[in-house]
Amino acid sequence: MINKADYKGIMVFAEQRAGVVQNVAFELIGKARELADSINEKVTALLLGHGLEGLEKELIAAGADRVLVVDEPCLKDYITEPYAQAIAHLITENKPEIVLVGATTIGRDLGPRLSARLLCGLTADCTSLEVGEDRGLLMTRPAFGGNLMATIVSKEHRPQMSTVRPGVMRQKERDYSRSGEVVKVTVPFDESKFKVKLIKKVIEDKNKIDITEAHVLVSGGRGVGTTDGFEKLEALSLCLNAEVSSSRAMVDAGLIPHDRQVGQTGKTVRPDLYLACGISGAIQHLAGMEESEYIIAINKDKFAPIFQVSDLGIVGDLHKIIPVLTAKLQAEQAKTKA
Repeated sequence: MINKADYKGIMVFAEQRAGVVQNVAFELIGKARELADSINEKVTALLLGHGLEGLEKELIAAGADRVLVVDEPCLKDYITEPYAQAIAHLITENKPEIVLVGATTIGRDLGPRLSARLLCGLTADCTSLEVGEDRGLLMTRPAFGGNLMATIVSKEHRPQMSTVRPGVMRQKERDYSRSGEVVKVTVPFDESKFKVKLIKKVIEDKNKIDITEAHVLVSGGRGVGTTDGFEKLEALSLCLNAEVSSSRAMVDAGLIPHDRQVGQTGKTVRPDLYLACGISGAIQHLAGMEESEYIIAINKDKFAPIFQVSDLGIVGDLHKIIPVLTAKLQAEQAKTKA
């Protein structure tokens, strides 16, 4: 049996790529700050990579009390074994009560490896985190295809670990007047276990903004129907300076790539405006967008569940409404330029 009293504080893996701290890291530090304040504990951010000067200040401004930095050439790019060794070492040495990791492609690879090495549980893809009366972390995630929300507690093991979807937690406003401790750590790597080497990186050239960072989203569902339907959404998105996203049905139909999918098996988004076109509003989709600031729904079915969460609903054929709306916006923009 472990002694729970030996474990203190909250630790967050501050994921960075090519020297840029990812938004999910700031989201998790903000949530960790909230949880830590409720139990009078401190937040520690883990910053791993190579050539990381200056990034520590951003993490402290976001809410971290301490930043543990491991700056080594073998951590320049994410490879499972070096990162798993380093973070497992940091967790073992510091004994945090809670460990939070972003549910990104990196986090989903890293989290289970740490869980296995540390002999503790891992609750994946969490959408809510709270601390119970006994300091247990209440980790809530969708279950049974998104039809139920399950809250999981790790009573017997420490640390309590979870991965959290990007976009689920809100970033806190940065406070650059905050001070914190920066500690550079040397990790005793076992390089004999480094069996994988990165030979080449191929970065896809994308002009589109990640939908989790877009301020306006025009999203299409089964009602859009065809490629021609998405061309109408693209035309509208240009008027709104928006990005086009979709429900799972359109991804499964091959009409839009998976990185544009909103929902339980896609991405969680919080845009200022979410325009849902031909989306019925299945619970799996709502889980990914219901926290949007303002939701407008267009659907022929006046009983569609999407109207239950929308701020403004338009009952009608999107194939008729979208072109008219686009034409109106284009006319207004033309007047402004004139």
